[in-house]
Order: sequence, then C-alpha cells, then structure tokens
Amino acid sequence: MSFTILTDLKVSGKKVLLRCDLNVPIKDGVIGDDGRIRASLPTIKYLIENGASVVIMAHLGRPKNGPAPEFSLAPVAHRLGDLLGTPVVFSSQVVGGETDAKKAALKSGEVLLLENVRFEASETSKDDGERKDLAEKLTKTMDYFVSDGFGAVHRKHASVYDVAKILPHAAGFLVAAEIDVLRKLSVNPERPYGVALGGSKVSDKIGVIKNLLGKVNVLAIGGGMLFTFLAAQDHEIGRSLVEKDLIDDVKNLLEEAKKIGVHILLPSDIVVAPTFAIDATPTIVKADAIPADQIGLDIGPESAAAFAAALVQCKTVFWNGPMGVFEFPNFAHGTKTVAQALTEVSGISVVGGGDSAAAIRKLGFNDSQFGYISTGGGASLEYLEGKSLPGIEVLENA
Repeated sequence: MSFTILTDLKVSGKKVLLRCDLNVPIKDGVIGDDGRIRASLPTIKYLIENGASVVIMAHLGRPKNGPAPEFSLAPVAHRLGDLLGTPVVFSSQVVGGETDAKKAALKSGEVLLLENVRFEASETSKDDGERKDLAEKLTKTMDYFVSDGFGAVHRKHASVYDVAKILPHAAGFLVAAEIDVLRKLSVNPERPYGVALGGSKVSDKIGVIKNLLGKVNVLAIGGGMLFTFLAAQDHEIGRSLVEKDLIDDVKNLLEEAKKIGVHILLPSDIVVAPTFAIDATPTIVKADAIPADQIGLDIGPESAAAFAAALVQCKTVFWNGPMGVFEFPNFAHGTKTVAQALTEVSGISVVGGGDSAAAIRKLGFNDSQFGYISTGGGASLEYLEGKSLPGIEVLENA
C-alpha cells in the first residue's frame, strides 16, 4: 500500500477536513478512557502548528435513531481542548447552518469538532448516492481531507470513504503508523510469532484465526470465545458463553492446526463463578471439569502462566481481546498476566482493540510499556484476516 502522507500537503492557510476516531467510553458525561483522543493529537497538533484550520469529523457508538444525548461528542470537545491546550469549537450539528457558520468563522490554527457524524443516517448508508450527498455537504468549502480515524477505515462510510473521492487527501500520522505496524505483523514477521486472542465471541475472530493459522507459531485462546473451543473438544462448559453453530468450524480449525504444526494453546484451568457479577465468588477448576451450574469468567493461573511463558519467547506478538472479565478484580488475573508478558517481549508487541487497550490502562500499565497500542480492533482484525479496508483503498486509488 502506498498513499500520500500528511506531511506531503501544504496546509498553511488551508481548511482541512479531518476524520478522527474519538469513539471513547463515556458514562454520565465522563470519559472513561481517553486513549483514542490522545492518539489523534499528533496529527491535530501538526495541522494547527502549520497554519491549517481544522474541522474534525468523528463518531461515538452506534446511535440507531438519530441524535441522542448519550452519544454526543460534546464531552470529547472539552477533553480534546484540554489536551491541546486550546479551546475546541463544537458544533451541535454534523451539517447545516450552524456548522457552515462555524466553518466560515474558523481561523488558521483553530479547531472545530462536529457532532457525532453517525447522527446522520446517510453516513452509514448502503446507498452510494446517499453517502455521496452527505460527503458533498461535509466537504463544502474545505481544501483537503486527512484520514486519521483508523478505527473506522474498515467501514465504507461517507466520512471515511466518500469524502476522499471528492477532496485531495492524505493519511494522518495515526493511520500511517497503524498500517506500518500491521505490515510488520503480516509480511515476514520476526519469529517466533505469537498471537493471543480473547474477547467474547469466536464469530468475531474466526476469520482472522483461519488466515493466521499458516502464519503464526503460537496461537493462545482466552476470553469468552475459549468455551466454544472447549465445547468442540466435548468438554463440559457449564453455563459459559458458547456459539454452538461454530463448534464444527472450531473442530476443523483444531484439526488443521494440528496438521500444519501450529500450537493452539488452550487453557488448562478456568476461574468460574455461579453468577456474572463483580462480587461473585471465584473458584479455580480444570478446563475439562467446569461444573454445570458455573460460568467461566477468566483463564486460570496455571493457564495464564503458560500463555505468558509461550508469548514472552516470541519476537512478534499480537494481542486482541481480554482473557477474562477484567473489569471485575476477581477475574482480571489472566488479562493482567498476558499484558505483563507483552511488556517483556524482546521484539515487537502490539495490543489491538479498544477493550485490550482499556484493560491495560485499568490494570495499571502505561502505553509506553508496549511496542504499539492499536486504536482499531475491528480494522486490525480485518486487515490481518486479509480483507480490504475501504478507507485505506480509497486513499490509494481516489
């Protein structure tokens, strides 16, 4: 892949439309983890320091019925202004009279954040014409488009894809860095190459597992998805999460891995509880002996140690998805142990996805302890699955 980079544009005195990924967790107006906002700062600072006026598009969550207060980006505008050390103008519209007026008033070095672009139904429309119409409104009076919202580049959305077909464009620093890291994971990675996958569903990861089977040396499976693997081995999983319709697919994966000599590392012990609750009493059981009335909520300490020992020997490691319910202290040990192992990898360690990034911060780690923290879990997985990313392809071809 090759595309124009931000530094190739002459932005002084220009109005730049910037797509960021500011999709941060917000509860009662309070931002829980501002990692994605911080990841956007280098590109925003470069633009304002080089005399551009910056109009930022971003999304928050998946609003289904238009504007809703809980999905407003207003708290993000305040936090972004704090981090930049300069006020950020906020428009309560995506397009329309208020936005047009604030765009017109914007001076060099100033920043305007538009309201959640997904409040416009045409942002995510399957209809090319509807998306194009929104893109034309978004690009009105703008000189350049810079794509820096890596977490959305796997979406063919108006603010990601269609705007790049209208304006001269470039990749921001974050998108360029993310693609560079993913290439290192995909093209001749330094070996041994280890991948740890967690999260709740096999269905979210099965494509990437299939694509990685022939490329990795070690594949460690944790999180809720591990119980579909245990079920595929005819183990009792109690009331743990399982995707029954994927059991046969998982059996085939295990057989294929055995044939080609890829070590799929599954837990030998599990931390279970009678209920999914922060104060639930944990019990450690063997992975093939989960009581029928219990729910698996974390990999056990023996498994965590085995995962860590295998991963720390690797020169390249990619981790996506927590090993357990890390939000509950009694079920965070597996995730914390794997995270610690990644800080000790002598080569490159990549933490992918919002949940994994949130986990390491909640568990007391600093971003600087890891080789790279990816902001886009879904985009990273689709890249590693071998799928095309519309928001990247359009930067090359439009």
